[in-house]
Amino acid sequence: MSLLDYEKRFSTLRLNSGGANKSPHKVAMLQAVMDLVESGEVTSNRFDFDEKLKRQFTERFQALASPSDRNNPHLPFFHLRSEGFWHHKIRPGQQEPYQQLTTATSQGVIDAHIDYAYLDDELFELLGNQIARELLKSALMTSLDEKSIRDLLQPQRGGWDWLECEFLVNDYVAMLEKHLVGASYSKAAHRRALQPRLNNRTDGSIEYKHQNVSAVLLELGLPYIPGYKPAFNYQQQLKQVVLSYLAGHQKVVDDVNQVADKVADEPEYYNRGWDSVFDPEPPERIPHVAESKPSYLAKHIDFSERERRNRQLGERAEEFVLRMERQRLTAQGRPDLAAEVEWSSKERGDGLGFDIRSFDSTGDQERFLEVKATNSGKYLPFFISENERAFSNDYSDAFRLYRVYEFTTAPRFFILAGAIEQHVHLLPQNYRARF
Repeated sequence: MSLLDYEKRFSTLRLNSGGANKSPHKVAMLQAVMDLVESGEVTSNRFDFDEKLKRQFTERFQALASPSDRNNPHLPFFHLRSEGFWHHKIRPGQQEPYQQLTTATSQGVIDAHIDYAYLDDELFELLGNQIARELLKSALMTSLDEKSIRDLLQPQRGGWDWLECEFLVNDYVAMLEKHLVGASYSKAAHRRALQPRLNNRTDGSIEYKHQNVSAVLLELGLPYIPGYKPAFNYQQQLKQVVLSYLAGHQKVVDDVNQVADKVADEPEYYNRGWDSVFDPEPPERIPHVAESKPSYLAKHIDFSERERRNRQLGERAEEFVLRMERQRLTAQGRPDLAAEVEWSSKERGDGLGFDIRSFDSTGDQERFLEVKATNSGKYLPFFISENERAFSNDYSDAFRLYRVYEFTTAPRFFILAGAIEQHVHLLPQNYRARF
């Protein structure tokens, strides 16, 4: 759901009516939750029914309550489940008794049945943004009209507001899905359709914002549209919009990853020439922001299936590079060397530190080629083992990393010569555990 969807839900909470007044309990509980997120006391999507939450609830409740209202935080903690965005993690063995509950008469009921509460992932991401929080806080108190919403969301100095970013991110993902399956689309047509929803911003402004989205997706390790070169000096708000979108569209994340890992049944690269696929310009180094990936991005990904697809993709890409190497040497007048090029990882097994043994054009020096493939663009990060890193250092004069990108749609590759760490930032991903 979008920010405005949650704004409508917050402004139309199902509140218990007692006499002339509506109960402020749900409002106070949600205000307390937002306070804890804003202060940094809660950093993950988990809200325990503890003293911290009850204390913050009491502060908010006392500001809203009438003389007849009672400070019972267990009631909204339980009954917010009816709003659709507030969920309970049930204690082991308590699922059936919990389903029979119609209310929580005391804290003991909460303690016995509920481990903790959590929000929609998308909503939790939204609460991390001050502008989104302020809109939702206001929505708890009153239903805002469209102009009030725009006034609240509008940043200073003509910057992009939250709703504009939402429109753009939705459109970007629609294009990304088309790109990954090889469907045709027009970036210019997409821009023209977007402009009325983006305060008629210029083509250049929209184009650059698309590049910002590419940068955010790259930081998250997700595929991006190669035609939008990543631009990393983006508003922090844009990243929060992307995160909230991904949190609310987890199936899209899984689908995009599946398509990005796919291997064509009938590769179309066999007759391509070296000059048509070799990219002489490796990526320049890009800024790195060390941030943890949100846990929800992994919730619905079948990693065993993805690993299998990645192996298939890697094998096809190695075969592709093998053919290109033989073609290169033949074109350089050395068909004898072309015949000696070895698919080492297939013939001798993994663990060598390289995939293919080839030669320079003179035949005086061996070349050890490591192949890394993706169906996404040239800037997408890749994994490299410690063995491969060490081998690239030990045999730096002969080592070449072939980075194959857009493999299924229009394969190209660039070459990194020498030790890997000369070209990329190496970030730890795994640890060796020993006793």
